[in-house]
Amino acid sequence: MLATARTARRPVVSFEFFPTKTDEAERTLLDRTIPALRALGPDFCSVTYGAGGSTRARTLAIVDRIQREQQLTTMAHLTCVGVTRDETRGVIEEARARGVRNILALRGDPPDPSAGFVKMPGGFEYSHELVRFIREMGDFSIGVAGFPEGHVACTDGKHEDWRRLKHKIDQGADFVITQLFFRNHDYFELRDFLAALGTEAPLIPGILPILSAGQIRRFTALCGATIPAALASMLDACQDDAEVARLGVEYATRQCEELLREGAPGLHFYTLNRAASTTEVLKNLGLVQPAATSSETVVQFR
Repeated sequence: MLATARTARRPVVSFEFFPTKTDEAERTLLDRTIPALRALGPDFCSVTYGAGGSTRARTLAIVDRIQREQQLTTMAHLTCVGVTRDETRGVIEEARARGVRNILALRGDPPDPSAGFVKMPGGFEYSHELVRFIREMGDFSIGVAGFPEGHVACTDGKHEDWRRLKHKIDQGADFVITQLFFRNHDYFELRDFLAALGTEAPLIPGILPILSAGQIRRFTALCGATIPAALASMLDACQDDAEVARLGVEYATRQCEELLREGAPGLHFYTLNRAASTTEVLKNLGLVQPAATSSETVVQFR
């Protein structure tokens, strides 16, 4: 997939969705939002896994439907939270049976963030263990998460967190998708640090076009991302969410332009199950391409 994109001299473009809480919202996602974004010609998409594995069944069902109905290569998220190794094996086997070949392996968010991560007896403590487990189960394409500012729970500093990311890659990960960030120099520093360690796995920046000032402040408080002072001031000056969304498109466009100019291999958009802002950013970047039925089922970056 990355090789195809390189030949075409374009970045890999992907979208992230999350399982909805109601049947009506799921119909909107599957019948309107995803088809609208599918029309932009993305290379693949991903579907998240709720805190504590709360959307496990729904995640696989949505991935299955996207692949069958939209013919769009899709990746399922999988976490270490609240599951044993045997239960995880069952989830992976179900994914395989549904034709899911791509997994984003994460440690995951606990149901109660204030309680912190608690290892399930017979389960995994770290995501690198999950990566190795998936790799040993067969021919899956495996992605992992990277944190340009360091993981919020890593008390040993971002460089130690990045060395742990290198270890995840060494356990069998094929590529990295980053947490959201708003300062591109954080991404470049992570990229250069991994390169100095001899890591060649593609590092895909995760981009979130802001939709709401209150929402993005909650998100960044949870994940440890920084809102630059200039951006914070612009958010404060916005009168309503419509104005915030316009600012979000403009900021994300400029952010992506620099990332691509400096060699980022792709862009992964956190869509929040909305189509409008991501569509506008891609149009601004000139990256909209005709959607085509893909014969590829695996997210291949190398």
